[in-house]
Amino acid sequence: MKKIVVSLFDLTGNFVRPWADNGYDCFVLDLQHRLETSKVPYLNEGSMLKVNWDLSTPWMPPFDRDQIAFVAAFPPCDHLAVSGARWMRGKGLRRLSNAIQLFASAAEFCEWSKAPYFIENPMSTISTYWRKPDYTFDPCNYSLFEPEDHYKKKTCLWVGGGFVMPPKKQGDFGEPDDRIHKAAPGPERSNFRSQTPMGFARAVYESNSAND
Repeated sequence: MKKIVVSLFDLTGNFVRPWADNGYDCFVLDLQHRLETSKVPYLNEGSMLKVNWDLSTPWMPPFDRDQIAFVAAFPPCDHLAVSGARWMRGKGLRRLSNAIQLFASAAEFCEWSKAPYFIENPMSTISTYWRKPDYTFDPCNYSLFEPEDHYKKKTCLWVGGGFVMPPKKQGDFGEPDDRIHKAAPGPERSNFRSQTPMGFARAVYESNSAND
């Protein structure tokens, strides 16, 4: 039976690439994908299917639940991250409510899947509304898998379903940089800051594909 990986709120598809390269069919959902879906073939008969979906309404996957090998979720953090605490009151209740709803949609899908999963967010107020994260990491912790990821960005993971946190493998590349904090303002700043580091993606695949 063909195994499936699902990645929610994922624009780049970075996370699923190691899985797609090893024969998994990967569904990548994000509102920023084009309205039509595009299936990209990968090595070993794997694939990446990008689906336009905002996750504010339920998604009915075109496969059986028992095919799901892994789920990753990257719900928007714009109105939840503690780095923006100074602007919280100005955002209003509606934006906060919508942000929590999207995070809840991710959590509900992950739990429904019965598969290993993580939900990723930076340091955020979700810890207050729901529960504290299970793990934290910086991209530089996995720069041995990808030297370009030798930078700091404290990231939280809420996990379940038998998820295995990969051991840190940090390369000896000197002091990690702080490019995320120095990112210039602009329309693409949010997408730049939210890109999944490939080193972490490869590490998660290495530690969790054995469960399949």
